[in-house]
Amino acid sequence: MQKLILLLLNTICWSLILPAQAPPLQLQIDQPGAAIQPTMWGIFFEDINLAADGGIYAELVKNRSFEFSEPLMGWKVENAESEFGNVLIINRSGLNSANPRFARVSVQNDNSKLELHNQGFRGMGIKQGETYHFSLWAKAGTGNLSLNLSLVSSTGKKLAQGSLPISGSTWKKHELSFKASDTEAKAKLVITFQGKGSVDLDMISLFPATTWKNRPGGLRADLAQLLADLKPGFLRFPGGCIVEGRDLSQRYQWKKSVGAIESREMIVNRWNTEFLHRPTPDYYQTFGLGFFEYFQLAEDIGAEPLPILNCGMACQFNTAEVVPMDELDPYVQDALDLIEFANGSTDSPWGKLRAEMGHPAPFKLKLLGVGNEQWGPQYFERYKVFAKAIKAKYPNIKLVSGTGPFPEGSFFDLANQELKDLNAEIVDEHYYRNPSWFLDNATRYDKYDRKGPKIFAGEYAAQSVAIASPDNKNNWECALSEAAFMTGLERNAEVVNLCSYAPLFAHSEGWQWTPNLIWFDNLRAMGTPNYYVQKLFSNFKGTHTLPLLHQGQPLTGQERLYGSAVLDKNSNEVILKLVNATDKNVSRDVELAGIKKLNTTATQWVLKGTQLDQLNSLDKPTNISPIESSMPLKGKMLKVELAAHSVTVLKFKLG
Repeated sequence: MQKLILLLLNTICWSLILPAQAPPLQLQIDQPGAAIQPTMWGIFFEDINLAADGGIYAELVKNRSFEFSEPLMGWKVENAESEFGNVLIINRSGLNSANPRFARVSVQNDNSKLELHNQGFRGMGIKQGETYHFSLWAKAGTGNLSLNLSLVSSTGKKLAQGSLPISGSTWKKHELSFKASDTEAKAKLVITFQGKGSVDLDMISLFPATTWKNRPGGLRADLAQLLADLKPGFLRFPGGCIVEGRDLSQRYQWKKSVGAIESREMIVNRWNTEFLHRPTPDYYQTFGLGFFEYFQLAEDIGAEPLPILNCGMACQFNTAEVVPMDELDPYVQDALDLIEFANGSTDSPWGKLRAEMGHPAPFKLKLLGVGNEQWGPQYFERYKVFAKAIKAKYPNIKLVSGTGPFPEGSFFDLANQELKDLNAEIVDEHYYRNPSWFLDNATRYDKYDRKGPKIFAGEYAAQSVAIASPDNKNNWECALSEAAFMTGLERNAEVVNLCSYAPLFAHSEGWQWTPNLIWFDNLRAMGTPNYYVQKLFSNFKGTHTLPLLHQGQPLTGQERLYGSAVLDKNSNEVILKLVNATDKNVSRDVELAGIKKLNTTATQWVLKGTQLDQLNSLDKPTNISPIESSMPLKGKMLKVELAAHSVTVLKFKLG
């Protein structure tokens, strides 16, 4: 008896010392839930941080048509003396309002040393062995001039060169190609003039031959590939606050971004002087990347196009200008014409233009955003006018409206109720908050009305310091918190239909806002830890949600563990996403309920950092990136090892 008592006491003591084994999670494979929309994970594009000109639009010449507020910004004239010659900027606004300026170069003698230099966008990234296509529009004046062209390194070394004679007394395009002998991140274009006389120059351009899909005058291939690798469900464009403009005169007008490149009317970028900590006076929009190119990119990467249009309101953080209600018709007509441009027959005026630009087939537009992140009664009254007109002519187009820039507060609450009363179809919500907010709000949509508007999580990014702080970093803590929040978005796919991180791109020497999903310089590009989180969710989105339970309740952060699960009916696979937000390794069993037959192996991807402040960089672009491995499966219990501060994705095939 005494031995039995001692044995019982010993057992009790050990049970007090040893931690209780955590109950298994339950993954209910036989209970597929809400359908996951193909648009669930997508891309938000805005021309901020040199994302377009100087970024994904592969043009290397800055201010190619002399239309910046300072006509020679980006250019430098060397040896412009009376004995050599001069450069005069001429404005022909009465004849060409879209592209009024050009440069008239006069050379006084055959020994002229007159030169035009273009610095590019923080330099020109030139790659050894790459062919570069130079072009310009020119008109010969007096005499007989040729252009000697060269790409010159930061140390003065010539990387490529060629000669281009100019002929003809009317404007025509001249072209030349040459190959680079070396690689240089900070090259410049140098134009020297041979002969004597005068010549008019405009639309001076330089593109690499290697672009996305090898399209002449196209997109930077490495940046476009990073987007394609996300396998996005949609592409939202062109913003963002540039849709609104600082005032209505500077708003984005899509009709000025289509047609012949040389006829597109440039405007200043609204991020030009927005932040005192990052003034960018040389930031303009040439619209070489315009609405046609956005539609084309969306098609290339298999994404639904989601254009956003101005609703008659300028940025409310700036001038807050609004167009009077009785003058709103042109804005509404722009929306109707855009749908015709995207989907109309080639017999229609705007469908004909699309065909002339090289795409006779429609772009199959299904989604359209009215306004960016406006708020207040003035937005709702304008939205109603847009919705009535668009639905009357195009009832199948789904409209995206917005709740403003904040995820809570009086503006948000008002918008939420007003848009629900208006039977809004898709409502755009934005969240720029600290990492703790994202961890604490993984349950945000658990109690949203299933019969109410669908949600577009249109802009989200954890801020390591504060909103719009120049000290924000794309560190692992931010990415980890976003992953935890995203499990809640995925779990609520019945309500949440579209999601996108923002902003997308940033040039390492030309940014205004941070953090951003992808960083680049003139030669390199890299995905942040946040990028790899987005990629894991987007690449493995599945077709239907599955219940993932912790003691009978959804796994939403209990013990700082977050999770979601999906079934892919197309591939007959189960995908499990688990986020361990603790600083300890965690071992958990997952009970696979309702399973009949299971393959013997699963594929696992683990994304983790060694420190919460760890970053990727252009020198170490995959410092934090998924590590893939295989793991055995035995029976109906899956044992998972979750590293501290990690995101784990598991995929296995059903029998």
